[in-house]
Amino acid sequence: MRDFPQAPTPAFLFDLDGTLIDSVYQHVVAWRQALSGMGIDLSVWRIHRRIGMSGGLFVSALLRETGLQLTKEQIDELQTHHAEAYEQQAHSVRPLPGSAELLAELSARGVPWAICTSGYARTARLALGLLGLPENTPMVTRDLVRRAKPDPDLFLAGAALARVEPAHAMVVGDSVWDLLAARRAGALGIGVLSGGYGRDELERAGAFRVYADPADMLDRLDELGVRQSD
Repeated sequence: MRDFPQAPTPAFLFDLDGTLIDSVYQHVVAWRQALSGMGIDLSVWRIHRRIGMSGGLFVSALLRETGLQLTKEQIDELQTHHAEAYEQQAHSVRPLPGSAELLAELSARGVPWAICTSGYARTARLALGLLGLPENTPMVTRDLVRRAKPDPDLFLAGAALARVEPAHAMVVGDSVWDLLAARRAGALGIGVLSGGYGRDELERAGAFRVYADPADMLDRLDELGVRQSD
């Protein structure tokens, strides 16, 4: 019988906020606090719709809606205030149901994975302890790439860190920005509802499967080609 090439083991690239940890609304409040501190009043729902983008694009998009303009120095200051406000709320952030168990199960099955987040290391690495992960966990933060989501840089870097081709990776995220970046990276997209976006929005953005949260995804790993023997 002829030998055929063996299919590569699937790999996963995880967004962080709203995907592995329940932190989206802490970020929303932190951004609102930072914006208010500079005299910019925006509704919470407008801020939420931009969570998941890089901080610079996030600010630019919101300022476009208000008609205001800020200097580069003011935008940098705004991002610093956001980080400080988020750190004040970090004690209220919790892992999403099943997130630690999902990562542990993938590791036990020998499935490569990495965390890829638009957040800076200053705030993103706070999540490692929450998830019971070591400091050397494969993680790509905004500090390490030229551009963040919706550009594909984070997921391209994550695939390299996991030592897989982007086409062999699946991106797991809670926002349309994750899924747009996944498509641009050439990876499949998986949506989770735990960040506040609806199923229809995620599917329109390119998600080929949508799960309620990491626990739901863990229960259905076979749908993603992860088998007990992997």
